Amino acid sequence: MKDLYKEMPNGYLETIQKGMSAVRTFSRHMSYGKGTREEQIARLKEEIRTADAIVLGAGAGLSTSAGFVYTGERLQKWFGDFVEKYHIPDMYSGGFMVMQLAPEISWAYWARYIYINRYMNPPKRVYDKLLQLVKDKDYFLISTDVDHVPQKVGFDKKRFFYTQGDYGLFQTVDGRNGKTYDNEEWVMKAMEAQGFVKDENDMFQVPEDGKLLMEIPTDLIPKCPDDGSDVTMNLRADDTFVEDEGWHRASAAYSDFIRRHENLHVLYLELGVGSNTPVIIKYPFWEMTLANKQAVYGCINYGEAYCPGEIEDRSICINGDIGEVLDALKA
Repeated sequence: MKDLYKEMPNGYLETIQKGMSAVRTFSRHMSYGKGTREEQIARLKEEIRTADAIVLGAGAGLSTSAGFVYTGERLQKWFGDFVEKYHIPDMYSGGFMVMQLAPEISWAYWARYIYINRYMNPPKRVYDKLLQLVKDKDYFLISTDVDHVPQKVGFDKKRFFYTQGDYGLFQTVDGRNGKTYDNEEWVMKAMEAQGFVKDENDMFQVPEDGKLLMEIPTDLIPKCPDDGSDVTMNLRADDTFVEDEGWHRASAAYSDFIRRHENLHVLYLELGVGSNTPVIIKYPFWEMTLANKQAVYGCINYGEAYCPGEIEDRSICINGDIGEVLDALKA
């Protein structure tokens, strides 16, 4: 693991190393925390009020709670034609499936995917509720999500580290030039080319007759503006992922925040982090809580709210929908 990340900036490398260290530090004994749900919510409310600093760790569960789901009604509304023709089971899987098709088709799919998950607001105001809880605190948000909703709802971009990329950016396929390219203008053109229409709020909608094209013109296939080469999404999948200047600034800011607060009363609050990438948020939060006797670990997660037994007395684990728990914290 250290060799894999040896070229990363110090802040991110430290995060990964803390995560791997946590694996070695903690026993296999896991706890669901102490006390009833009501008692744990009361404890979390008090920790938010009294903490010197709050480090928020956001995972896919937070976006899901906000309504960014990849199946069901949203899938049928925006990708019903792709579902019918290519039998895609969900948006995420569809992103891989269409890569085998002609680029005019695959990029039509990705234009829709990017638009509804990056340039549309989430259906529910969960991120707004979270911001209201921490906006007057000394906070920082690290996220493995790539929808960048926090910036749209008002989180300070100087206090936000997006570790895994951004749906709103392209990069070259090999990533060698170290640059990313904003894709908003291209997405809007590609949506219009498929037959989506703007509503009174200037947002694209499916036309009333439901008729859409499942491809874009060949000359609209996105290319690198510098050299005309092929581009791909700026999403971490392998060692071609581009960590541009903005990414490095965010990484350094996160590392600095952690360093400045490591011996203070810090609440490490994990929100919807699953088991896919635990070394980025979950394991480091456990390790930093163990190392700092004034720190408290909080976890709000639907079905996966737990902590190591070694920090059970300083942990708050709440099993449930994040939006509902945030409402309870405001009550």
